Amino acid sequence: MQAEVRIERYADQGRCVAHIDGRVVFVRFALPGELVRIELDEPHDRDDRFWTGEVIEVLEASEDRVDPAWSLAGPLAMGGGVGGADLVHVSLPGQLKWKAITVSEQMSRLGHIDVAVPIDRMPGDEELDGLHWRTRIEMIADENGKPSMRRRGTHTRVAIDTMPLATRALLDVAEREHVWEGDFEPGSQIRLSVPEPRGDADIAADDYAVLIDGELRNGSQLLTEQVAINGKIFDYRVDANGFWQVHRQAPIALGTHVINQVNQQLQGAVAPVIWDLYSGSGLFTLPLATMTGERTRMLSVEGARVAVKNAQRNLRVMNLNDVDARAGDVSKTLEHVPAHLAKPDIVVLDPPRAGARAKVCRQIAAAGASSVVYIACDPTSLARDTATLIGEGYELKDIRAFDIYPMTHHVETVAVFSR
Repeated sequence: MQAEVRIERYADQGRCVAHIDGRVVFVRFALPGELVRIELDEPHDRDDRFWTGEVIEVLEASEDRVDPAWSLAGPLAMGGGVGGADLVHVSLPGQLKWKAITVSEQMSRLGHIDVAVPIDRMPGDEELDGLHWRTRIEMIADENGKPSMRRRGTHTRVAIDTMPLATRALLDVAEREHVWEGDFEPGSQIRLSVPEPRGDADIAADDYAVLIDGELRNGSQLLTEQVAINGKIFDYRVDANGFWQVHRQAPIALGTHVINQVNQQLQGAVAPVIWDLYSGSGLFTLPLATMTGERTRMLSVEGARVAVKNAQRNLRVMNLNDVDARAGDVSKTLEHVPAHLAKPDIVVLDPPRAGARAKVCRQIAAAGASSVVYIACDPTSLARDTATLIGEGYELKDIRAFDIYPMTHHVETVAVFSR
């Protein structure tokens, strides 16, 4: 079923809102103010309170609309549908506006706080037109063994011979290792991880990974990531199949901002206790542990055991011996914190997309932390946890968004709370 609708406002997940006979319709590849023709998804006659659909023709375009830089990721009706870049039809300034408004609206609706959210673009993204930023990509081998992506709403796999969002370093590795030529087992998962060299240290020639179904085919299982924060270089060993911030500049931008915010909150405390929750391979742990010299005491908690082993190795290399780096569920771990670490001055947390949730927020409050620095990859989860923290006596002191996912609706946000 097709319909002509006027787009009203931004919604979540890269969609916008329209109405048909009073029913809400979430529309992909639209922009507020536009008059568009849409195709409703099947089944469109269900009694749900909303429908979903996709633009098939733009009748009156927004000033923020552009031709998709990667047509395969655009609308189905225009030869796209593979996903991975749901704002590919939006100009770079328009993407920033979309994300800033989305974070603000979620903070108002779920966090019950009205705040304008500034947003920063990563260095180099404008010059690269929002492309070539991903240091990790994943694909699936199609029935012919070629790298592919699935076309939305179908079982069809579209063979691809490039990935415009991938860094040029990653594309060079893919070419050199003949990834685009295929010859993979149909259905196998293909993952490439290629760190962007940072700082002055030498990077090994095999500091990349091609993994098939999680098994290393070429390169190294342990990769070196270098991050410069306030003039100091931090070296991280990370698992090629594990989590690391995917934008080439994200570790630098987020690391620098978080450390600066923590410094402001600590105000020169001599022997602070710091918690780093959902700490991964130690992106924030290492610079936090060096902030106030040898007297800083730290607890880091991460659920992925391989990441914790890497974090422990990274700490040893820098002779940072006052960090109790633990593997386990965050909430359960916080129930048994050693006495000398039980009363944090500040808590840094970078939870997964679902957020920290109310229980962990209340555990942080019960521990008496005077400040909380919350790094969020989902504004909805951040807003829910904001409401919990405010209910526990905290006040939002600072918030800033970072566009580390150009061409997509995703956005990273850092919020600072004080008691």
